[in-house]
Amino acid sequence: MKLIDRYVGGQLLVTFSLAVSVLSVVLVLGNIFKQLLDLLVKNDTPLEVVVSFLSYILPFSLSFTIPWAFLTAVLLVFGRLSAEHELVAFRASGVSIPRLCYTVFLLAAACVATCFWINIDVAPRAQGKMKEALYNVAVTNPLAMFGADLVIDSFPNKKIYLESSNGPELHNLLVYESNDDNLLLKVIFARRGLIETDGEKKQLLLHIYDATYEARDDDDVENLLKIKQGITMREATLPISLEELHKKYHKGGLPSMTTGALLDHLSEKTESTMTEKERIEQHSATITEINKRYSFSLAAICFALVGVPLAITAHRKETSIGFLISLCVALVYYFFIIIANTVREKPQWHPAELVWVPNILCVVFGGWLFYRMSRR
Repeated sequence: MKLIDRYVGGQLLVTFSLAVSVLSVVLVLGNIFKQLLDLLVKNDTPLEVVVSFLSYILPFSLSFTIPWAFLTAVLLVFGRLSAEHELVAFRASGVSIPRLCYTVFLLAAACVATCFWINIDVAPRAQGKMKEALYNVAVTNPLAMFGADLVIDSFPNKKIYLESSNGPELHNLLVYESNDDNLLLKVIFARRGLIETDGEKKQLLLHIYDATYEARDDDDVENLLKIKQGITMREATLPISLEELHKKYHKGGLPSMTTGALLDHLSEKTESTMTEKERIEQHSATITEINKRYSFSLAAICFALVGVPLAITAHRKETSIGFLISLCVALVYYFFIIIANTVREKPQWHPAELVWVPNILCVVFGGWLFYRMSRR
């Protein structure tokens, strides 16, 4: 039996390692790096900054790719064992499918422990450091924030779009200014712009030239009929506070807090300025985030329950079939996580309970498939 366990375990470990590498580098890190390309590469950002960004993104990506890669490994290995009739040989030797799965569930438990550590502590800390790195880029190299043909939404209450840039000179800018309630106050269009840093006052200065803008009435902001249009400016300067930017990145939010910090946050008294509705929404979001981390950490063992019978039933050894089945299962699982995260501030939707639904479905569905196999 030890020989069989080593054989199955070795096959799973090799396939799992390859799957983690492919999913992390190609699907996750490749996609995120593409989004950050203008910020990190096209603006002469130092190589060490690029490497640090990737190191901060990796823990977050592993929380997704480890369970998904394990599901893929189970599907590929057991699909091949079934297609090449090795399972028949094992059964003829008196080795049942449940006994053959001991190694599978042992490795799944190791994946669960790893994901638990990542989700509880490592990923939140990495996300917080990534935001700190973004702030440092904005302070030391503000031009890196102004990529051409991009919407820059890093600055509080401002969204800036520019068509092209030539060093500190910006061309064809659109600036959207809003209030703390995210209500649009002013839209500015400028033919030219110039960005510089005022280190003494800790702010960026956006000089705009040949500009026109429209603004809402200060006394009646929500009345669209009172919008002032066609106002022109030959030259103006828009200050952007770096201190506000620092607060934004260090505010972090729930995903940037470790689970211990979230639990402490629950026990703390909420701010007196918050309304009852805001307190309820904040409490619901915090509870949901905690439950999501615990639930998500169990994904690997839930995928193992579903993956083994699915692979044997499919009876296919092609890699493409295994990836296709793993993709379908992972999409269904992550769909519930995404929905729960979207409605986490709406307690009437029970988001804290919703994050456990995919695990329950996997256990029920996987148990039923195992029962069907045992009846054959």
